[in-house]
Amino acid sequence: MHGTEAPSPWVCRWSHLVPEGASVLDVACGHGRHMRWFAERGHPVTGVDRSPEAVATVAGLGRAVQADIENGPWPFAGERFGAVVVTNYLWRALLPVIVDSVAEGGVLIYETFATGNESVGKPSRPDFLLRPGELLRASTGLHVVAYEDGFCDHPERFVQRIAAVRKRPDAPALPLRHRLV
Repeated sequence: MHGTEAPSPWVCRWSHLVPEGASVLDVACGHGRHMRWFAERGHPVTGVDRSPEAVATVAGLGRAVQADIENGPWPFAGERFGAVVVTNYLWRALLPVIVDSVAEGGVLIYETFATGNESVGKPSRPDFLLRPGELLRASTGLHVVAYEDGFCDHPERFVQRIAAVRKRPDAPALPLRHRLV
């Protein structure tokens, strides 16, 4: 069941980029594996999912919002978060909205299926597979700390993933220092 497995190693690896105590939005949160990860680290968490069962499961972790974000309005208009986390989900029309939801100094941690996945399993529809470089293009305006586009084992899948930070306007002109792990 989506959301009950361990948190994504990609999310865990880059969670140190989230400012201490910053709010975290988990898009298509499922049963809250990433909400749980961040809540256990002292972050206020918000999860959104269209499934009433998923939302009921995560309600005790933080703010839980049931919304069909593909066919209805974005429930967080005007809000920004210290981190926006998305895994195993793609709705292209929302990519600009998701990126815009990252606060100054905040981080986008995104990982989902990519072109090529149709050769090993589901999802296989092009609508649900990122095209080469698509996450990089969607993250224009953010400082990319890490990006991968390739094949993973266990389970076999093609993925794209990114960790990118929105620079603060008051940040020094010096190169940003984001620790690589």
